[in-house]
Amino acid sequence: MAWQGTIVFFDLQTTGLDTNSCHIVQLGASCEHTIFNRYILPRIPFDHGATKVNGFTVRDGQLFHHGEPVRTVSLYHSLKSFIKYLCRFPGPVLLAAHYAWGYDQIVLMRVLRKFSLFEQFKQVVSGFVDTLPLSKKLYPRLKWFNQPYLVQHFLGERYNAHNAVEKAKELEELFWKYWKPYNEEISEFTDWFYALK
Repeated sequence: MAWQGTIVFFDLQTTGLDTNSCHIVQLGASCEHTIFNRYILPRIPFDHGATKVNGFTVRDGQLFHHGEPVRTVSLYHSLKSFIKYLCRFPGPVLLAAHYAWGYDQIVLMRVLRKFSLFEQFKQVVSGFVDTLPLSKKLYPRLKWFNQPYLVQHFLGERYNAHNAVEKAKELEELFWKYWKPYNEEISEFTDWFYALK
């Protein structure tokens, strides 16, 4: 039986790895060739080494990605636009990310609550799928489970692992074209909202 509803693949690029304090600088998503992408000017400096990893910098109040200026939208308006984007798809909508439970979900939930948008978000999204433990269950004999390795292993290609849209698109392709998990496996690695605190 086919999955009922929609799975939207997403990724965040941030100023650092602290889920309690990092700021989102890019929110990207992919679902059935429909792309969402917003850049956000952070209000705090990047952690040491973050710029080297993701290529984002701020200079004179402007966000740059690998030296190229990018158009930014406020975090609040980016989140509102994201909810509107998610409304396009038939429900229930699940959001999927690689290491969602340990990072992307935590950061996204924190900022949604900060702007009092969580209740509105919850009207559209039913939960989060973490593809990291899912990949470990599906392919326990693989050497590594980070997304760049999985993309190289299954798709035979490299991609910009620090661009949120590219990461979301590659994860979507892995999920539907190669892994094709059963409904029970998807449910097993979904953190449904009724279980969230």
